[in-house]
Amino acid sequence: MLCQIRKTFKNGHFKPYKYSKAIFFHQIIYEHVTIFAMNTENKAVQMVTVSDDEAGQRIDNFLLKRLKGVPKSRIYRILRKGEVRVNKKRVKPEYKLAAEDVVRVPPIRVSEASSLPSNKLNQVTQLEQCIVYEDDCLLVINKPSGMAVHGGSGVNFGVIEALRSLRQDSRYLELVHRIDRDTSGLLVVAKKRSALREMHRQLREKVVQKDYLTLVHGQWPKSTKTVDAPLRKNALASGERIVIVDHHEGKPSLTRFRIERRFADMTLMKASPVTGRTHQIRVHCLEQGHSIAGDDKYTDKHLLAETQAKGLSRLFLHAWQIRFVHPASQKEMHLTAPLEHSLQQFCEQLTPL
Repeated sequence: MLCQIRKTFKNGHFKPYKYSKAIFFHQIIYEHVTIFAMNTENKAVQMVTVSDDEAGQRIDNFLLKRLKGVPKSRIYRILRKGEVRVNKKRVKPEYKLAAEDVVRVPPIRVSEASSLPSNKLNQVTQLEQCIVYEDDCLLVINKPSGMAVHGGSGVNFGVIEALRSLRQDSRYLELVHRIDRDTSGLLVVAKKRSALREMHRQLREKVVQKDYLTLVHGQWPKSTKTVDAPLRKNALASGERIVIVDHHEGKPSLTRFRIERRFADMTLMKASPVTGRTHQIRVHCLEQGHSIAGDDKYTDKHLLAETQAKGLSRLFLHAWQIRFVHPASQKEMHLTAPLEHSLQQFCEQLTPL
């Protein structure tokens, strides 16, 4: 770059026979902008020692968390090219870190777009009132309907980014599981890597029990206590992504149901997913012919219009309670989040049976 500028000079004087003034000044401006852009990168190589809490995770996931805003493709490229080293050796993306491993993190530009939302935004500050449990290991929040659990795909920020803004002194905050953007209710966040590993183990081994409250159209049969229907993600011609029942290529999906209360043309249900597929409860209800009230993705438009006319402006699906074993104390935990006021009001105007 500097060689190109030097070629325009001879003994400190501009050589007009090679460059016009316009071209010269354009080149100077371009090079200065380039130098400035380069200087915005972090030029220092970081040598990071893996803590006990960080041990056990894959190197690619470790880098994704450390280099917020860097695309996955870039992470895999620096791994493939050997720019990342563990104990001075090349590693593959699936390498699992051990305590005291020394990771060489190369200079890499982190996107400014990855900055956290302001902790003064109403949507962020209101989450403080939604926390139902917190200790050194875990934070459990009653997520509002309409808020995504994380940013991306046109969403500036979600619950996890907002919590990181509220808890800027916390070194570690990661989602233990996810719930749909339109679903409200209990969401667990780990404050330590060890807690995340233990909670993921409990999820894999079906130790965690999650119960939802949902209002479905029609009279749910008393005999239908479980729905075992494999699910597959599908893209429509319009580009919309939905989930469908597919007995050939779908992933095994099981939900247990119990009737909580009957109304004239609706049923309040407790739904307990055994597996954790995307939109599982919503599609399993639809499969039984009883779609969820307020579900603008899977409910008939006429039924949707009827519930909207009665004041229901959201999906009637709420993560009501969760049971698990505390990852540190081994105490049995049972947390509950009651239905929000608007859902309770909607039920009160229905005719009970």
